Amino acid sequence: MDSEQTQEILRLREKKLTPKQIARKMGLKISDVTVFLKEQAEQMAIARKESGELPPVVECLINANCLSRLFPEKGAIATQSEDDLDTTNDPGMAIVTVTRSPAFNRFIVCTYLVDYWCLGVKDASGPRKYNRSEYQKIASLYYDSFIGGSEKISLSQAQALVWGAVEYAETLGLKPHHDFEQAKEQLGEWDGELKLEFGKNGKPFYTSGPYDNSASIINALNKSVGEGNYHYMMGMDPGL
Repeated sequence: MDSEQTQEILRLREKKLTPKQIARKMGLKISDVTVFLKEQAEQMAIARKESGELPPVVECLINANCLSRLFPEKGAIATQSEDDLDTTNDPGMAIVTVTRSPAFNRFIVCTYLVDYWCLGVKDASGPRKYNRSEYQKIASLYYDSFIGGSEKISLSQAQALVWGAVEYAETLGLKPHHDFEQAKEQLGEWDGELKLEFGKNGKPFYTSGPYDNSASIINALNKSVGEGNYHYMMGMDPGL
């Protein structure tokens, strides 16, 4: 391939065309286009690694049933009445997936379980490496249990939610899950411009989980905001 062809391949690739589509459009062999793109991606990956730059973002996902609460239209934060403690539509939990691609057909995935009502990052995993078919299966499995599945968000929205939830929890005396230390790098640095509202109805709302040290969490809330200034739910019994 000459330089004009290689430049055209890169231009078409930027438009999200597949190697097969590029080959058909340019009258080339699919294998030649695939090999060229793979070599280009590997060279770029080496250059990024040497410079410390993170791989480009493929997509960021979130469970759809909390999207309207966190990122409503026109940037306004949805509000609820003080008496509305129904967690059906807004579970207070978000699974955020950040996927980057360091090379052709390679994906690095980190996930963050975010309790945006109280605990911040409740769990985290990654970075984990997958090929394309593996990633598609994993991404689907993450959101199967949520109403509406997943929705795409921007990296800045993912950063605002995860980093913002960590900051909010820290004001309550609560630290992120220990696995967050390893997974946080793939988020990149948050510029702090996009701000979200945390807590429920202006107060922390703690819902106990099977692996929580509930006594320690309640103690931290009593110290940070004081009794009566947060909500909690142990099992099915709400406390105000």
